[in-house]
Amino acid sequence: MVQYMGSISLLLAALLFIVLQPYSATAAVTYNVVNLGARGDGNTDNTKAFLDAWAAACGSASPATIYVPPGRYLLRNAVFRGCNNHAITFIIHATLLAPSDYRVIGNAPNWLGFQDVTGVSIIGGVLDAQGIDLWACKMSGKNCPSGATTLRFTESNNILVRGLISLNSQMFHIVINGCHNVKLQGLRVSASGHSPNTDGIHVQLSSGVMISDTKIKTGDDCVSIGPGATNLWIENVDCGPGHGISIGSLAKGLEEEGVQNVTVKSVTFIGTQNGVRIKSWARPSNGFVKHVVFQHIAMVNVQNPIVVDQNYCPRQENCPGKASGVKVSDVRYEDIHGTSASEIAVKFDCSPTNPCNGIKLKDVKLTYKNKSPKSLCANAEGMASGFVMPASCLL
Repeated sequence: MVQYMGSISLLLAALLFIVLQPYSATAAVTYNVVNLGARGDGNTDNTKAFLDAWAAACGSASPATIYVPPGRYLLRNAVFRGCNNHAITFIIHATLLAPSDYRVIGNAPNWLGFQDVTGVSIIGGVLDAQGIDLWACKMSGKNCPSGATTLRFTESNNILVRGLISLNSQMFHIVINGCHNVKLQGLRVSASGHSPNTDGIHVQLSSGVMISDTKIKTGDDCVSIGPGATNLWIENVDCGPGHGISIGSLAKGLEEEGVQNVTVKSVTFIGTQNGVRIKSWARPSNGFVKHVVFQHIAMVNVQNPIVVDQNYCPRQENCPGKASGVKVSDVRYEDIHGTSASEIAVKFDCSPTNPCNGIKLKDVKLTYKNKSPKSLCANAEGMASGFVMPASCLL
């Protein structure tokens, strides 16, 4: 009994010791870029100040915030590399400006890049890449830099980007490459409808990516989905102008990872070149597309509302002229309605050696000049249910 009471006393003493200890967790810290030398005057090069803020946040043992107060901050290309701090948040109440001379960053792969990071969040802010002069150079046929992607995450995990505005990217606006668990919420992407290669969001070799509540106006695909994209969810997106939401282009090479488990729902396309599209070059490939859902889609004057193009060759120059090796299967089109700007509203141009199969159309209603448009199929197998207009041509 005495031994038992002694054990109880020791236990109570230990608990009391824990309770009375001062709270030892380190409070979150904030690094204001202005305090590190940044000036939001639109002229001062602030690249070093931003990288210094990143280094300080990386060195923190507790969650860190990098704060960018109101102003216009000029930045050259910068890479923010991974570190031991897996809880760094950028809160941006400002516009970040790329150099007005496109040649300064035009040959860099990215303007702002995050490499091997975990737990990074970007909240708010405007990224203005000032790409208009580079677009003009490209369209004039002159020898121009290829242009930098505005924002790229590579080999990174647990990423959140919310409320960001991307303007006038030189090349792609946002690229997610080799990443896992990425949320892109409430973004606004804007570039001229004639701007070349300015894809809004490109996802490849990544899993668990969600794009939601976003508006994209650009000169290329609003969202492009490359090889190795899996478990991708796109919801509540407005697209237009632009080239639509595209899986591909695929079959750029023989060895290529497939695309699977993609959901695109509650999307509105306005005046776009395409609506929902799957595209692959006509050459051998071990790639594939499967388990895809396009659901609750509105089309407003869209040139090609529903299209699978396995003879993709946009300029009709040096086309492979072979059969695409990409296998397209289990693709569902449900509750798609609106207007087509062309007489052929549904086109399945599939590979002769790897026909599309498991294509399902359900409750599709598209019109062309207040009449029923046409559908066109080649090497496409599947079924239709509910009301479908134009009439299905699936085998």
